[in-house]
Amino acid sequence: MPHPTVADKNSSPQENPENTPTAESRPPRCAAIVGPYSSGKSSLLESLLAACGTLHRKGSIREGTTLADSSADARAHQMSTEITVARAQYLQDDWNFIDCPGSVDFAQDSRDALMVCDVAIVVVESDVEKMITAAPVLQFLDYNRIPHLIFINKIDTGNCRIRHSLAALQDLTTRPLILREIPLRDHADSPDITGFVDLVSERAYQYLDDGSPSRMIALPARTKPDEDTARDTLLEQLADFDDGLLEQILEDHTPATGEIYDNLGRDLAQDLIVPVFFGSAERDRGIRRLLKALRHEAPSPDIAAYRLGIDPAADHPAVQIFKTIHLPHEGRFCIGRVLSGTINNGDNLGSEHANAICSLFGPRHDKIDTARTGAVIGLPRMNHARTGTLLTLQTNNPVELWPAPLPPLYQLALIVNKPGDDVKLNEALRYICEQDRSLSVLHHERTGQLILQGQGDIHLQLVLSQLAERYHVDIGTAPVATGFEETIRSSFEAHGRYKKQSGGHGQFGDVKISARPLPRGAGFAFIDAIVGGAIPRQYIGAVQKGILDGLRTGPLGFPVVDLEVTLHDGAFHAVDSSDQAFQMAGRLALADGLKTADPILLEPVEDVIFVIPSSCTSKTQRLISTRRGQILGFNPREGWPGWDEIQARVPTAETGDMVMELRSVTLGTGFFTKQFSHMQEVSGKALDAALTSR
Repeated sequence: MPHPTVADKNSSPQENPENTPTAESRPPRCAAIVGPYSSGKSSLLESLLAACGTLHRKGSIREGTTLADSSADARAHQMSTEITVARAQYLQDDWNFIDCPGSVDFAQDSRDALMVCDVAIVVVESDVEKMITAAPVLQFLDYNRIPHLIFINKIDTGNCRIRHSLAALQDLTTRPLILREIPLRDHADSPDITGFVDLVSERAYQYLDDGSPSRMIALPARTKPDEDTARDTLLEQLADFDDGLLEQILEDHTPATGEIYDNLGRDLAQDLIVPVFFGSAERDRGIRRLLKALRHEAPSPDIAAYRLGIDPAADHPAVQIFKTIHLPHEGRFCIGRVLSGTINNGDNLGSEHANAICSLFGPRHDKIDTARTGAVIGLPRMNHARTGTLLTLQTNNPVELWPAPLPPLYQLALIVNKPGDDVKLNEALRYICEQDRSLSVLHHERTGQLILQGQGDIHLQLVLSQLAERYHVDIGTAPVATGFEETIRSSFEAHGRYKKQSGGHGQFGDVKISARPLPRGAGFAFIDAIVGGAIPRQYIGAVQKGILDGLRTGPLGFPVVDLEVTLHDGAFHAVDSSDQAFQMAGRLALADGLKTADPILLEPVEDVIFVIPSSCTSKTQRLISTRRGQILGFNPREGWPGWDEIQARVPTAETGDMVMELRSVTLGTGFFTKQFSHMQEVSGKALDAALTSR
């Protein structure tokens, strides 16, 4: 057998070419690259593709030339705004890498992609203070039992201490973190990491600055004690899940290297452990080490299939859709993963027709004839498929295990500037909301506004730019109206007369009403107490209609609610009375009476559940107080170590931009859910502000 090349020197014994499965025998696997904003995910994708030989020249984040920056939106916002899928091959194994946006505004894309991947690579910066920003994605992975590993990036910036990073990360997950390597330094106090020691093979490697693979070196004597300690820790952690391995350790037997690799792969597939690696994506440090770990330890597509309720051994094909895009002149384009069987061009998948299927490399779509289990494919011209849909030969049904979309956190009211654009706007919004499940549109019943909901200001601004540039709809925006209402404190009696004479038939209507306040939330009631024909029956409905019309705007300038109006007397004219006259009379009587009934302003209040790191609980409580909120209680969040839930009631007027401040005090990790609770009286400065803004 030939000697290994430099590129293969850090290979495990399993990497003997004679034992390596061919691309035909091993199905394609899928790795999603996720992590906080600016952690270096796009740079890692570039380095992985370059190491695979798929990219001949890496792009630059600063210049916006990376594969993940290929869209106009990504370049305009200088961040990834959607997933990027890239097919590659490493040592005869087929891979699909999915680079996911790091901004919390685009977290829905990341979550949907994670559901179909075999393994997630969680990229974090080495700065301990920033580790908390990885908590939401780690919690999502834990909850959905998705195998994942951690890559500590940017070890060449600042004084990186891996043990400190590991301790900070362990606080964010319920899974034990398994350190797979320890750093090499020129001396103990040096801030620079110059290489690593693999804890399984017990081999040392030195980083090279020209982008070449790491060079194997002799294990420095000063590092041996640290390596022994770290390796013992690794074995003890693995022994928690393997009684045979535990027995060997207790008997002071050294497990075979192959057995350790087997344990790592098996435990990762079961989401029992989280291996941890480190490196520098921009300088190509630790990239091949990461690729080889993926190659030997990442689960097969069977694991993802079972997780989604799919039988991978079934004869018929099954494609799980995880992204929907609307392309000009092509219609709905779906991205999915084949989790059982083989898809051929022309196959019918339920009500859909798989025609012109393709593999993906960023914006490039390469047509293929066949896609086997594990492949990530593009399916153009889909009629009914959506994100979350499972396509099979029999039918297409949404998978019940697919997670619900993220709740809306930020809103804008949309205004059509050009008459006739309403239809175009509704169609465009339907397409855009299909592409991103965390976007939604609603028509507010009380205010009449068309409201766009999403994850943040950047999220919605991107939608506005798409409406203008892709769909050519001229849209303005306005703050979302609070939905103030008013009611009365005291009862009243009022008289309304409408009399108009202008030649010929005149207008005459005369009504006497009384009103009393109703309990909060009771709405409006109308009682007809006319006796003796004071007002003919045909005009009673007109009086009620006039009163309802008058309730639209009370003396404070807002709709009036929660009162009962009784019509008890009036007068009519045999010739001049009409529906219109009695409508006006009813409206006049109500308007005069409301002014005397001590009107008060009501505002909507929402039940809000805040989810925040425990270290940010006190800051979040202050935020709630400054927004006139009432804290009802707080508890540790179940299944989320180091996180709290705060239950509160917050006036709707205070929640419009609340997510911005919440993210500021929680390093971008906090979020909330809310629902309408009740209407309450407004007073003090809040009342002055509401009346001023009407």
